[in-house]
Amino acid sequence: MNPNEARSVLNTVLIVLALVALRLVAAAFTPITFDEAYYWMWSKHLAGGYYDHPPMVALVIRLGTLIAGDTELGVRLVSILLALPMSWAIYEATSVLFGGRRVAATATILLNVTLMAAVGSMIVTPDAPLLVASSFVMLALAKVLQTGRGAWWLAVGAAAGCALLSKYTALFFGPAILIWLVVVPKLRHWLISPWLYLGGVVAILMFAPVIWWNADHHWVSFIKQIGRARIEDFRPVFIGELIPTQVVFATPAVWILGAMGLYALYQRLAGALAACVLVNTMFWTIVVYFVWHSLHARVEANWFAPVYPAFAIAAAVAAHLVQWAPREQRVVDFCRRWAAPGGIVMFALLVVQANTGMLSGYRRDATVRSVGVGWRETAGEIEAVRARVGATCVLAPDYGTTGWLAFYLPKGTCVAQQSQRIRWVNMPEPSAAQLAGKLLYVRDVDQPSLKEAFARVDKVADVARKRGPLLIETYALDVMERPTGEVFNRSPPPELK
Repeated sequence: MNPNEARSVLNTVLIVLALVALRLVAAAFTPITFDEAYYWMWSKHLAGGYYDHPPMVALVIRLGTLIAGDTELGVRLVSILLALPMSWAIYEATSVLFGGRRVAATATILLNVTLMAAVGSMIVTPDAPLLVASSFVMLALAKVLQTGRGAWWLAVGAAAGCALLSKYTALFFGPAILIWLVVVPKLRHWLISPWLYLGGVVAILMFAPVIWWNADHHWVSFIKQIGRARIEDFRPVFIGELIPTQVVFATPAVWILGAMGLYALYQRLAGALAACVLVNTMFWTIVVYFVWHSLHARVEANWFAPVYPAFAIAAAVAAHLVQWAPREQRVVDFCRRWAAPGGIVMFALLVVQANTGMLSGYRRDATVRSVGVGWRETAGEIEAVRARVGATCVLAPDYGTTGWLAFYLPKGTCVAQQSQRIRWVNMPEPSAAQLAGKLLYVRDVDQPSLKEAFARVDKVADVARKRGPLLIETYALDVMERPTGEVFNRSPPPELK
C-alpha cells in the first residue's frame, strides 16, 4: 500500500468512527420511536419470529440493552455499532469489484452519510440489520467473482440468511443473484454447481426458526407480508412519492451520484461486465418490486435499505471511474465535494428537529408523532394517576402506545395491549390477579372507551404529550372495573379471517 492509499484508508476509518460517535450522542438523548419501543418489548422475549417481522431486530436490541441497559442508548447501541462491519464490507466489496482504494473509500463514506444509514442505524428497525447484511451479501458475491472458489457461496448463504432473519425483503436477493448468473456468460457454470445450492441450503437453515414459528402460528407473518404484493385497490398516486423520499434518504448529492453511476454501469462506461451487472441487479430487482407495490399502497422510505450498498458503490463509480462530459463532470465534482458535509448537516438538522421542533417553528412535522418526545413526562403523570386509583394493570389500544408505556413507566408495571393479541403471542400475559383489579386504559382522547366491555368505566384524567409549546396528543385515562367478558379482545388478525 503506497502512502496515498494508506492516507485514504486512515481518513475513511476516522470519518466512519466520527459518524458513529455522532450517532451515539444523538441516540442517547433522542427519545425512542413507537416502533423501537415495540421491538424493545420483543427483545425481552426472544423467539423465532413475530407477527410483523423476523427476529433479528429483537436480538440487536437485546444485545444493546445487556450492555447499556433499558435506555435509549441501550436500545440503539448495537445497531449503531454495526455500521463498523458494514463499512468494512462495503469497502472490501467495492475494492474487489472495481479496484482501487480510492473508489472503495468513497463508497464507504457515501453510504455512511446517507440518512438511510445514519438515521436507519440510529432508529432501530428491521432495516438496520438488513442494511448491514446486504453489504455482506455484496462482499461475498464479489469474492465469488474474484476468486472463482465455490466455498464463497457458503458465505453468500450465511449473509443472505442474516438478511432473511432481518426482514422478508431479503427474499429478493435470490432472484437478483440468479439474474446476475444468467446475464453474465462466464458465471453461468455456477447454475450447475453444487456450491450455489449449498449456499441456498445455508440460508434456508438460518431462516428455519422463522419458518417454524410461522408454522406454529398459522403462517400469519408470511401471509401478512407476502399479501402486500397483491394489488386489490389500484391507486398509483403513491408512485409519485418514491423518488422524492429517496432523494432525501440518500441525500441529494449522493442520490445524483448514485443515479449517474447506475446509468454508467448500465452503459458499461466503467468496470467489467460482471461487476456492472451485479450492482444493477442488486439494485433494480428490489426497486422494481417496490414500484409495483406503490401502485396500491405507500412504500415507506426505509424499505429501500437493502439496495443502498449497491447504490453507494454506483455513486463511487460515478465519482471516480467515469470520463464524463465537462458539464456532467462539474456536477459530479460538486456532489463529491459536498456529499459528506451535506449528509452530516441533514442528519444533525433532523435530530434537532425531532427533539425540539425548532426548525418548523414548533409546528407539526413528519417526526412529531413517531418520536416519543414528551413521553417521559407523560408517563410520569400516567403513573401518578395509576398509583392514585390503585390500578393493577395499564391497557392501551395500539402497539405503539403499549410500547411507550412499557418503556417509560416504572420497571415491572403491568402493561398490555387490549386488542391485536397476535402481536404478543411470544410474551406471557398479565396474571389473573393483575387483570382482576382496577385497570387503567390509556387512549387517545378521540378514541372510544371500552364501556361495552366493562360494567364500570370512569374517565379520571386527561394527560398531554408536548414538544415544547406544541401539543402532540392528549390521552384520556379511564379506570375500568368488572369486565363483562374477556378483558382482552382476542379477535383473529385480518390475515387469518
